[in-house]
Amino acid sequence: MITEPDNDNKSDKPMVFIIVGKGYEAKESEGIELHILLRAPDDDTAVREALNALSEEGFMEADLDQIGIITEEPIEEPHASAYQGALEGEVSIIRFD
Repeated sequence: MITEPDNDNKSDKPMVFIIVGKGYEAKESEGIELHILLRAPDDDTAVREALNALSEEGFMEADLDQIGIITEEPIEEPHASAYQGALEGEVSIIRFD
């Protein structure tokens, strides 16, 4: 896995992305609000890895609305532990049922 940013803006911290959207477990189901945290070298890779992780978790479809980089370590749960998981190479999915 690449851990360096894929551009000229070198960062001394790992790039942890947050993706906000909805996941659908069945075609006619109501969407579940999601926050996905993961490390990736660029936003295209982050989206691809997030979609793969959602598929592995049983989601059939997803609408990803926003993507950004977390600039400070979160202190409140569930984002704090999801951030730590992302630093360790996991794709962390937070569900808001």
